[in-house]
Amino acid sequence: MSFERDVCVVGGCGRVGLPIGLAFAEIGRKVTIYDINEKAVEQVARGEMPFYEQGAEELLGNLSEDQFLVTTDPAQVSRAENVVVIIGTPVDDHLNPDYDGFSRFIKRLSEHLVDGQLLVLRSTVYPGTTARTAQLLERYGKGGVDLSFCPERVAEGKALEEFKTLPQIISGTSKKAEERATKLFAQLNDQTLLLDPAEAELAKLFTNSWRYIQFATANQFYMIAEERGLDFHKIYEAMRWKYPRTQGFPGAGFAAGPCLFKDTMQLASFSDNSFFLGHSAMLVNEGLPNFIVNQLKDRFDLRDKIAGILGMAFKGNIDDPRSSLSYKLKKILAFNCSRVLCTDPYVADPELATLEETLEKSDIILLGAPHAVYKELKFPDHKVVVDVWKFWDK
Repeated sequence: MSFERDVCVVGGCGRVGLPIGLAFAEIGRKVTIYDINEKAVEQVARGEMPFYEQGAEELLGNLSEDQFLVTTDPAQVSRAENVVVIIGTPVDDHLNPDYDGFSRFIKRLSEHLVDGQLLVLRSTVYPGTTARTAQLLERYGKGGVDLSFCPERVAEGKALEEFKTLPQIISGTSKKAEERATKLFAQLNDQTLLLDPAEAELAKLFTNSWRYIQFATANQFYMIAEERGLDFHKIYEAMRWKYPRTQGFPGAGFAAGPCLFKDTMQLASFSDNSFFLGHSAMLVNEGLPNFIVNQLKDRFDLRDKIAGILGMAFKGNIDDPRSSLSYKLKKILAFNCSRVLCTDPYVADPELATLEETLEKSDIILLGAPHAVYKELKFPDHKVVVDVWKFWDK
């Protein structure tokens, strides 16, 4: 069967979908971006990025409508040879994967799938989801669609660069699907790794959980040192200086965002809640804001203090506030302080104050996200500065 378009990205205006669509367009493929978010679709169609991604705005502005079609019309899905699906896969209020939402999505999508297409699941999914999706496709009469799972591996803000350098994990529910997915992603990067779908699903969950546990280890060490009045960062530098076995050890800081915590909880559910390392990591990382405030309460009467948080994104130099622990820190401080001011040069939040107001009025300044624009800030001696990251040399 002949198709008019090379790639259709479903969920294509999001922080994961849009960069991969741009990456395929950059190498000359005809790309369709399909999304139900009308506001985002209109913005992208105008050549404007709805979020920050290094190099993306310039690339988007140079693409023609024929090469990069942005639409809310699901019928456009049928025109593409390769359909790449990127939708959110959250956990519910009980920290269990919400598979029902994904199943409903596949049912709606199947109405627009046609024989001969390759369907690529790109979202991080609960183990077994690819196999269950294959069963759903058969149930809905879409057995002629090849199915692959190729997990996203790039970091926000660096996606266009990392597509060209990071190996791609490939899996499929048939040999043909594996071969087609390998051919598709080899256009971006010829380094590919072949796993079966269940292995590929676990590889992504293991990766994110490993990072979450690493951050929790650093944060636990930070708390132990701080509770005893010792300088964690001095210890940290001594551990790593010219010592190869600790070079990969991360520093302390907020471990947050839409993936690490969620995927660790998905793995915990998959292991029948016997993933004790994952649960322990959650308690440490999610408890860091409480620890910081309790340390301040031991030193100051916070009731008459104004606290200021610099950086509300979940990590430095991006504009994504999803699951940011800076907002958790804000809630705890609001309960204990007379007022809390928050600022961020990238996050769109009407409740944020300016940097100037936050610096001027705050008695206590806390670094939430280590944005590079904060690096050269100077603080009067009477200001209390809390810098878990040791972003500033103090």
